[in-house]
Amino acid sequence: MFGFVVRRLISALLVLFVISVAVVALFTYGPSDPADAMCPEPKCTAERQDAIREALNLEAPIYVQYGEYMSGIVNGREIAFGSESYDCDAPCFGVSFIYRVNVWDDIKDRIGPTVSVAVGAGVTILLIGVPIGMFAARRRGSSADKAVIGATLVIESIPYYLFVLLAFLYLAVGAGIFPQDGYQPLTDSPLKWAWALLLPWLALGLVNSSKYARFTRGSMIEAFNEDYVRTARSKGLPERTIVNKHALRAAVVPIVTIFGLDFGALLTGTIFTEKIFGINGLGLRALDAVGQSDLPVIEATTLISAVIIVITNLVVDLFYSVLDPRVRLS
Repeated sequence: MFGFVVRRLISALLVLFVISVAVVALFTYGPSDPADAMCPEPKCTAERQDAIREALNLEAPIYVQYGEYMSGIVNGREIAFGSESYDCDAPCFGVSFIYRVNVWDDIKDRIGPTVSVAVGAGVTILLIGVPIGMFAARRRGSSADKAVIGATLVIESIPYYLFVLLAFLYLAVGAGIFPQDGYQPLTDSPLKWAWALLLPWLALGLVNSSKYARFTRGSMIEAFNEDYVRTARSKGLPERTIVNKHALRAAVVPIVTIFGLDFGALLTGTIFTEKIFGINGLGLRALDAVGQSDLPVIEATTLISAVIIVITNLVVDLFYSVLDPRVRLS
C-alpha cells in the first residue's frame, strides 16, 4: 500500500508541474499580450507597453519566469508595472491588471463557495443516483425498472444550465420556496449556508444523478450474476446482506472512478450555477477575468482548479485501492 501511495503522489506532483509550466508559458506566449491586456492602446503608448514588458520580465527565458512565479507563491515578491510597484505577499499569484490587488486576496474568498457547491452537489448525486440504481437493478425487467430508465434518459437529455435556470425561476423566484440570497458563509451560520445552497445542490444533483442511476443499475446486475453472490444466496443469507455487503461493494468500484472524474468537472463547471444563483465563486471570477483579459487572475484560477482536481483524483485513487486491493498491484 505504501508503494502505491508513493507512486500516486509522484504522478500527482508531475501532473501539477506540467500544468504549472503550461500556465506560465501561456501567460507569456499566449495570444493575448500581457502588456496590452494591462494597458491597452491608445491608453498607453508603445513605449509605455515596452516598459511594462520589461518590468514584468517577459523577455526572460521561460524557466526564469517559472522560477520567479513559483518563488512568489512560496515567499512573495515585488511586482513592478512600469513606474508602479506592488508588494505581493505569499502566496503571490500576481497582481490583477484590472483592480491592482493581490490576486490571492481577490480570489481566496471565492474558493469556499465553489467547493461548497461541488461537494454538496456530489453528495446529492450519490444519494439520489445510487439508491435509484439499486432499486432498478433488484427489479430488472419490471415496469418500475423501465420507468426509472426512461426517467433518467429524459432528465439527462435536458441541458444542465437550462434545468438549473428553470429550477431557479420557478422554485426560487416564482414560488419563493427557496432563497435567492446567493451564498452564505459556513462560518456565519451552517444552517443558512445549507439552506442557501440547497436548491443548487438539488438541481445539479438531479441532473447528474440520472447517469449514476444507470451506472449503478448495470454494475449491480453484473454483480448479481457473479458466483460469490449466487453462493451467498444458496447459503440462505438475507437479501439485504447480499445486496449491501456483497453486490454493492463490487458495483461501487466503477462508480467511484466515474465520480472522481465528474467531481473535477463539477469544480470547474459550476460557472452557470454560480451565475444563475448569484454565488461569487471561483468559476464566476474566472469568467469575469476572461472577459476583462485579466491574465493573472486567469492564471491563478486555472492553477488552483488544477490543484483541487489533482488532489481529488488522488483521494479517489486511494479510496479505489481500498475497495479493490488488486489496484495496488497494477
